[in-house]
Amino acid sequence: MVLDPFTLLVITAAMAAASTLYLASEWRSVRERSLLLWSAGFAVVAVGSALALLRSSGFVFVGIWFSNGLLIVAHALFLAGVAAFRRTRLPRAWWLLAAVWLAMLWLPDGPWWSKAMLGVQSMLIAAITLRAGLLLRPQDAALSVGAAQLRFVLLAHGLFYLAKAASVVELDTFVNLASFRGVVIQVSLVEGVMAIMLLAMSMTGTERHRREERMAQIAALDPLTALDNRRALYLRAPALLRQASPARPGALLLMDIDNFKQVNDLHGHDAGDRLLITLSDLIRSVLPSGALAARLGGDEFVILLCDAPASAAQAVGQELREAFSRQARATFATPDPVSLSIGASLFDRPDAELSHWLKRADEALYASKRKGRDRMELDLPAPPGRPY
Repeated sequence: MVLDPFTLLVITAAMAAASTLYLASEWRSVRERSLLLWSAGFAVVAVGSALALLRSSGFVFVGIWFSNGLLIVAHALFLAGVAAFRRTRLPRAWWLLAAVWLAMLWLPDGPWWSKAMLGVQSMLIAAITLRAGLLLRPQDAALSVGAAQLRFVLLAHGLFYLAKAASVVELDTFVNLASFRGVVIQVSLVEGVMAIMLLAMSMTGTERHRREERMAQIAALDPLTALDNRRALYLRAPALLRQASPARPGALLLMDIDNFKQVNDLHGHDAGDRLLITLSDLIRSVLPSGALAARLGGDEFVILLCDAPASAAQAVGQELREAFSRQARATFATPDPVSLSIGASLFDRPDAELSHWLKRADEALYASKRKGRDRMELDLPAPPGRPY
């Protein structure tokens, strides 16, 4: 098959239509607004490419300027999709670009009009596409592979249109818009086919990575309290434990609810769930920056503090214990008071695993239960030179 301009336009329309359907199907399963906007952008590309075929039949306005205008709309939808992906609002000033293009349509026809239209349209597409690529710059965290690929494709695509806009100074030499002839036309059509393929692939990869991240986050959360679960605690704790040193000791607080069974027996398991949620909310409210909190199961919770001497650990435990006791007493009446017992293991050495500190905190928790509950017991670090 000879890849003449007519054939390239047909391929472009077909690939854009396929990308529309593919991204729309992804949107049905993910429900991310960015996928819907990108799918709409490819749909507009498909319509514009189909209308561009009419230019060889003499419909110059529809086949050239209207179809090129749709190309501007498509890239605006791509930009809106990137903004939705980044959770960013675009300034309303971007709507002025549409006004610029509409104003160009009403300018009087003349020998310079085609050159000006091609230059303005190419500049508009370049500005929109480059802005979309710059929105994907790394910020707080590194970009995913899909997002990095999308950024590269958008920037390369925008730079191509910037070069295309510059080429209009030699319009008569390089371009014959009505008859599909000229170096710029040929190169632009080939680049368009490649851009559609690469954009669709990277857009899908971008949202797929985010979906996988979301699924991993859900798998790491306790479904009732939305704190980390046991698995997430064991994955994340080693990084905090390695930070421990005599200058920056850490603390592990293990806690459970005193007389929790009475709440379930007297008020039902829904009441017990509400009490667990209350405790998890209080834990979040006292959790310092950089700390971890997790629900081990049942009514057992863990807080892992970094850079926390004994006084800081006691302050966190005391605040949490008093706040929980007040709320529990005000919410549920039980024969024995519902309170919180805490055992804490303090450490200043990074060479022991989480299970070791959990065991020592569990022994301290047992001591707090044995001494009357509603209290906090500390297990201090071993002196230098002595085993744990």
